[in-house]
Amino acid sequence: MTIYDIKERMKTMNQDVKDYVAQKAKELLSARPSCPEAKAAAQNWLDAMGTDREAEQTKKLIAELEMDIMPIDGLIAFTKSATGVRIFGEERVKKMEAHAKELKEAGVKYCDCPACAAAEAILEKKDELL
Repeated sequence: MTIYDIKERMKTMNQDVKDYVAQKAKELLSARPSCPEAKAAAQNWLDAMGTDREAEQTKKLIAELEMDIMPIDGLIAFTKSATGVRIFGEERVKKMEAHAKELKEAGVKYCDCPACAAAEAILEKKDELL
């Protein structure tokens, strides 16, 4: 294998990662509920793909998702809060709390809602993106 072959292989692997992250960013955009700032960061990253702004937007996307992803303990606390009850209703937050506790017992680190699942998938590729 030549240096050229290695460079081409790396380029292909990098494009595969970008394609995967683009798919997850689109899932984040359509996820409900989802943080408006995370959606904006995902859209900005998608818009910057292949441009000279891509690296900057990649850093911003990663930083935003690291702030927004809901740790499982945070989800459990949210279900017990007045805000959680106000947003989702008492019955739904009880179900959410039970589900979150099951996830925690199973060793899950983050909320498994579509937005957090997409964010987690993107963050798993962080080192390959940066």
